Amino acid sequence: MKILGEKLFAKDAQGRLLSRIGTLFFRTPGLVTVRGVHATQRLLWIDTLNAERAAKGLPELTPEEVAAELENSVDLIMTDENVYIRPDPERMDLAFKADEELQKSVSKRRIRYLNTHAAKVRNALRARGENWRMARQPISQEDMKRLILDSHVSIDHGCIYYYNRNTGTRFLTVGGYAEIAKLPPAEFRAQIREVVALFSRRNRMGNPEAEVFPTSTPIEIAKSIRSLDIDRLTDEELRRATDKIDREWRMSLPADLRDENVENFAWRNAMCAVLTRVSSAPEIDGSELIQGLSPEFFRQIEWLPGARIDRGELIFDPLWDEYARTRDPELGQICDPRVRNIIFNFMRFYRDLQYVNVGRIANSLSRRPNAEQHRGSVYILQLKEASRLDPYVAIIRFQKWGVAEHLDEGKDLLQSILEANDYSDYIMDRRLMCQQLGMNLPQYVGSGQFAEPYHGRNQYNGTTVRAYYFIRAYMSGTASDKVPVAKFRNPAYALKFARLMGGAAALDMIVGRLATKNGENIFDCNYEIVQQGPDGLPEHVAVTDHAGTFVGYLKTFEELVPPYANVVRRRVPYLADVRAFAQAYVTGFKDKLAEVRGKYLERRRAFDDLLVHRPFDAAGSGAYRWAKTLERLAACDPEEVASLLEKAIDA
Repeated sequence: MKILGEKLFAKDAQGRLLSRIGTLFFRTPGLVTVRGVHATQRLLWIDTLNAERAAKGLPELTPEEVAAELENSVDLIMTDENVYIRPDPERMDLAFKADEELQKSVSKRRIRYLNTHAAKVRNALRARGENWRMARQPISQEDMKRLILDSHVSIDHGCIYYYNRNTGTRFLTVGGYAEIAKLPPAEFRAQIREVVALFSRRNRMGNPEAEVFPTSTPIEIAKSIRSLDIDRLTDEELRRATDKIDREWRMSLPADLRDENVENFAWRNAMCAVLTRVSSAPEIDGSELIQGLSPEFFRQIEWLPGARIDRGELIFDPLWDEYARTRDPELGQICDPRVRNIIFNFMRFYRDLQYVNVGRIANSLSRRPNAEQHRGSVYILQLKEASRLDPYVAIIRFQKWGVAEHLDEGKDLLQSILEANDYSDYIMDRRLMCQQLGMNLPQYVGSGQFAEPYHGRNQYNGTTVRAYYFIRAYMSGTASDKVPVAKFRNPAYALKFARLMGGAAALDMIVGRLATKNGENIFDCNYEIVQQGPDGLPEHVAVTDHAGTFVGYLKTFEELVPPYANVVRRRVPYLADVRAFAQAYVTGFKDKLAEVRGKYLERRRAFDDLLVHRPFDAAGSGAYRWAKTLERLAACDPEEVASLLEKAIDA
């Protein structure tokens, strides 16, 4: 290939890139990196071709030939780390051709795409199993909070801005603006002068010194701030002018962004998005990669290289070959063998797959994350069948106690296999037990397994063992603990939520659901999903996973009930009528407890014989836990248990 200019990533003596733009041509293969803009690079290319033709005694390119040269070209933009392809959404074939050409000299992990805001670009990459080339890197919820708090800065006056270190832009919130209003006249004027000056300038990177938050705020708000003529206005006139801006700004805010607090899930996500934005990076968030994804997944999915399917043939990503050749530790972080096995399994199960994307849930989504959660134990899967109009989204969770985990305990291989198999049955038995009692679980759960090498502390290191996983359809909705606090200011929403959560709490208590490690109550900590009806009010509370059920099978309801009061307690600051919310919650709890107890007493044989064919062991088998759970349920008085909950709320 002919090159005009320096090679990609060539640097001067000071380590600076010699060129940050390039153009690839395909009609006559070539690359231009000569400094300038893309338009001048194209002109240079045509001039060079014409000069070569003249030297050979050939006529200049015809207008049609020139057009063909230009149409078959792709823009490139280089940073110190990556080369970005700027595709024409209508010519993704050219973009992929450029991608393949660049991979001859650049690692694929360093080749990214611009214009990913365009649906055609996203769809084309998604169809190649390449969500990983568009997505932002994940960040834990605690790191989000810390980032936001650490980014709260001042300049010469008050601490009213949130600073993006990547772009140099400061974001002013309506809450920060309200802090200015509290200042005495002289300080107020000085602070407003600083704000107006920032909104009128750009920094050395070409980015605005300051912007309003959120970025969806009508452009008229920023224009009004910039147009304030501070020196012409009296103190009273300046106050009136800024008060008007403040009112219009507040009216434009979405309800879920009005509470400026890192504990407000929606506000935290939106602020984190603007604070981590990078000028040259085109990465997008999970909601654009999977339509309708719940907000708790914001920046929590680490999309990984997998494979593409071309004419029915499975082609694994070239990064796997690069990793096998180089054993690069950085590549090792993203070339996850389990992803390869998952894709391989699904290709064996499905005949007409068009694409598969697999992401790793990088951090626990729970408010009480398990510090000992195995790395890479939960994945999200997006696959498209030719026979389906829309892609299918599923959650894959690997069995917590598999063969490898038992080997790590020092057990022999046969014992580890037997115990892993028993645990698989126990997981599905517990699901059936929960269903029998009426818990609203995913409609379908499947299981799978594959062979993988064991790398651990046992003598069997290097042995091939089986890994077990469970797969369920993704459930739409919002985790109960992530519902925007603004929604609770609507009495109709709050009361419906309270009653439904009360019913879910009763079922949670009946099955003795507790954290396996420490025995803590885990209700309202991410597993419960609130699903809204057409009117925007809660319609159902579904439970995504039955983890932790029947752990507290020997505890009394008197011991189990107090922590369920936290559903009310933690929402007190956001409720217009705390007493009505608490009453609705307790009523929902009592009614559901009475309903389930009544159903059991009416149809005892259906419940008592459910696990009669299973081992009955007082040491804690599933059948024994089921018997103790039913015994406790039959003996309870729903009125008394509800009264204990009410007292716990009031305590």
